[in-house]
Amino acid sequence: MDETYRVLESPELGRYGVAARDLRAGERLFVELPFAIGPKLDSPPLCLECCCPVDGGDSGPRCPRCGWPLCEDCAAVLSTPELATYHRAECAVFAEKCIRFQAVEDSTAGCVQLDCITPLRVLLAAEVDRERWEREIAPMEYHGEARRDEANWTVDEHNIVEFLRGPCGLADRFSAELIQQVIGLLDVNAFEGRTCNGYSVRGLYPQLAIMAHNCVPNVVHSIHPSEDFRLEARIAVDVADGETLYTTYTYTLTGTVARQSILKASKFFTCLCARCVDPTELGTHFSSLLCSKCVGGLVVSTNPIDEQADWKCGHCDFKIAGAIVQKAVITMHNELDELVCLEYDAGRLEAYERLYKKFRTVLHPLHFINTAIRHSLIELYGRIPGYEMAELPDVLLERKVELCRDVLRVLDVFEPGRSRSRAMVLYELHAPLIVLAQSGFARGEEKRDGKTLKQQLTEAATILEECGSILEWEDPTTPEGILANVAKQSLLQLQQSIDSLD
Repeated sequence: MDETYRVLESPELGRYGVAARDLRAGERLFVELPFAIGPKLDSPPLCLECCCPVDGGDSGPRCPRCGWPLCEDCAAVLSTPELATYHRAECAVFAEKCIRFQAVEDSTAGCVQLDCITPLRVLLAAEVDRERWEREIAPMEYHGEARRDEANWTVDEHNIVEFLRGPCGLADRFSAELIQQVIGLLDVNAFEGRTCNGYSVRGLYPQLAIMAHNCVPNVVHSIHPSEDFRLEARIAVDVADGETLYTTYTYTLTGTVARQSILKASKFFTCLCARCVDPTELGTHFSSLLCSKCVGGLVVSTNPIDEQADWKCGHCDFKIAGAIVQKAVITMHNELDELVCLEYDAGRLEAYERLYKKFRTVLHPLHFINTAIRHSLIELYGRIPGYEMAELPDVLLERKVELCRDVLRVLDVFEPGRSRSRAMVLYELHAPLIVLAQSGFARGEEKRDGKTLKQQLTEAATILEECGSILEWEDPTTPEGILANVAKQSLLQLQQSIDSLD
């Protein structure tokens, strides 16, 4: 078997992966199945088989054997527990001890009862596959000593450890230390995935967890829910033999302060990657503010990995406390979050545009809040009544193109190469380019921006081809996988149009 990576160890990184040979962008790094998969922490009531939301009240759907939540579809299909794929193991535990799910009033709030499910699935999987547990899972870092000093340790001890060892009768099978180890393994190492219907889950993928963290990853992965949540990791950009392989444990399109907070709270380390230690975030100014005291000045942190550090303008003597900056950013983020509740209509799009106009006097154009607004506008332009693609005037088609290109400028730095995020924006970009080319041709314009109609359509086809080549890695049952097929069909039609111009 062709070796793609080697595992090394260092005091700073622990176990980590390096390229075993020169690897090319798009090349498959490895494939693995999760050791266990299940609900995320603080999930609302959900089906323990397919993870769709369910009514947690007295009348909510339940497993006929153990009485824990199953949606009506899964309960109908799973006439016997043996037919269950994910719920079967804990079902036997709950049924044997008559542990019933306690109804909850609010089916939208986090349900503490479900916090035990994924740790229990890991414990039961360890009994079934002891060899894989010892080889792949037990060596994983779980920061036991650091977690013991956290408030969550006590909460987990009560809600999960005591529940599993007490009412569930598992004290003879699993020690309190082992259960806390599993909880820590999940907190530190689990990766989020989605079901075929788009519902969130978390899974333990030991090979992916070996990859070191960087806020500019060179490894991307896709999870295939229709194939037992199989994970496929690929190389995003060319990597030379011996180079460190990096995934990311945070969302790349958040600012440094937020990323550091997440990593410290859940992963117990401070990231010192090139992006994090650079106040400009590799020249993007993704967290920078516009100076209010001079023209053209940018205000950046004097120490990006310390959220309390002062922020200072690079052109004048203006300085501001880090705490004040973070308070202002949180206030702006709260304004942005409020728009998510608006109806999916023209009013929502116009509200985003107003907020973008308001913030552009305060934030650098590529600031992460502005980038988040762009993402929302890209999704809205061309889809909602009054702003559908066929009826957009050229000025708004050009607006969508500009929004896409601005997001791609950021992704080119933070997610370089063949990333899913890039593919999704490329898909959004190709459509307005086609419509602009066609509208110009209809008006009798021979060229647009110096390009003939054929050149413009060929540019759109190249963009669509790159989009499809990235998304073809996705599970065909997921939204991204479905879009891959749409992109493929659209490319065929577009190519026919281009060929007809010869």
